[in-house]
Amino acid sequence: MQTSSTYGPTAKFFHWLVVALLVAQYTIGSIMPHIGRNTQDAGWVHWHLLVGALILLAIVLRFAWRIKSPVPEPAADTNWERMLATFTHWMLYLLVFVITVLGWAAANSRGWEVKLFGLVPLPALCPKGSAWGHEAGDIHNVLIYVLLGFIALHLAGALKHHFIDRNDILKRMLPGSR
Repeated sequence: MQTSSTYGPTAKFFHWLVVALLVAQYTIGSIMPHIGRNTQDAGWVHWHLLVGALILLAIVLRFAWRIKSPVPEPAADTNWERMLATFTHWMLYLLVFVITVLGWAAANSRGWEVKLFGLVPLPALCPKGSAWGHEAGDIHNVLIYVLLGFIALHLAGALKHHFIDRNDILKRMLPGSR
């Protein structure tokens, strides 16, 4: 059960699902070919779209769960640390959501259909050849680095709590912990 001091199994599941999907997506994005004028929605590009749609679903469900369930207080000794932790969490949600939507629009602008689970077609966010969709792809690529910075900040905070502050903050999100 999730309380104001601990995360429940559902919150942990969504956290680690999003982590696993992001790791997979960064790996796929790193090895897929550069997307140029004649790139087809096949191979690694297809997998990138498939995983991106799963990330979007997972982050929306995770956010809905967060709204519905109590969230443990940020464990920080100072007000600025609490504010930074809260800001970092909200930026992670926002960036993952925005990056996936921008990627979806960029795919649509190339004429590619985005499907959830590879089966359920999602509506096009922009028409093929859309200048906005092309720009969305460029912004998508830049925001990936911003997201990496917030992930590094989040991880640094967790490690600080574990190794420097020597508290149980990191443990409350680990699977199997209470």
